[in-house]
Amino acid sequence: MATNICARLKAGVVTSSAEATRALAAEFAAALPADATLALHGNLGVGKTTFVQGLAQGLGITEPVTSPTFNIFSLHRGRTNLLHLDAYRLETARQVDDLLLSDFMISPWCLAVEWPERISDWLPRDTLHLELDITRDERHSVILRPPETAH
Repeated sequence: MATNICARLKAGVVTSSAEATRALAAEFAAALPADATLALHGNLGVGKTTFVQGLAQGLGITEPVTSPTFNIFSLHRGRTNLLHLDAYRLETARQVDDLLLSDFMISPWCLAVEWPERISDWLPRDTLHLELDITRDERHSVILRPPETAH
């Protein structure tokens, strides 16, 4: 994985617009391994879907990306397939298996999980955890956390 973007994200990056958040995520997408799971932590409205829109751009996906809240997950095809999972309504990790999500994980893929704490037992050990938040001056912050310190 490209060290520059990862080092910046580990230190924490603050963006001042949705466009800047998408550009950051697109840069991060270019540095991801062939098959990656991302856990996007943060409260409602902190920019998780905006970040996934940027991932999509970075993965060569041209179709619109919206929150999959009611569908639970969306598949977007590009040079790398993007699976966008909103786990908010899931109560157990078994429900993820019931979605047959793994059937869509054809390499190369990126799985971006919103509300990952709902299915933490299901997430692989090498999941990349990103903390998204809003600063006091209403900018967005993104921090890449080591798995052992993520919530």
